[in-house]
Amino acid sequence: MSGQFEATVEVDRPVEEVFAYLADGRHDPEFSPRVLEIDKSPDGPTAVGTVFRSRVKDAGMKTSREFRITRLEEPRTIRWSERSRNLITADGGYDLEPLPDGRTRVRIFNELEGHGLGRLLLKPALLAARKDAPAFGARIKAAVERS
Repeated sequence: MSGQFEATVEVDRPVEEVFAYLADGRHDPEFSPRVLEIDKSPDGPTAVGTVFRSRVKDAGMKTSREFRITRLEEPRTIRWSERSRNLITADGGYDLEPLPDGRTRVRIFNELEGHGLGRLLLKPALLAARKDAPAFGARIKAAVERS
């Protein structure tokens, strides 16, 4: 069983800047309070195959997450797939669209999937993610514009 949530925001920065910021997943703690720490492997520019490992706090529980970049098309498309084995995992991405006034429309989405007992937790997790989606988008906008 799976389900998706998404948010769309307009960022007051050119698409190249937004792409560079979002492609470096080490920025995630700047807009996602659930991310406690994150690192990247290998060093260097993000590319297909880059892995981000994080420690997150969800519903009061700390878990480890591992995401692999599966598609990267500068400056418009970023995709990732979760490789960790958690009750709920996510595959998702960013779609970036340059706007005529030097701003960027950003769409973020995640497809959540429940595994084992996680199937029972998926519905409340999706409800919470969907409820937070507009605020999550606003946090991304604010973080990119501060950078």
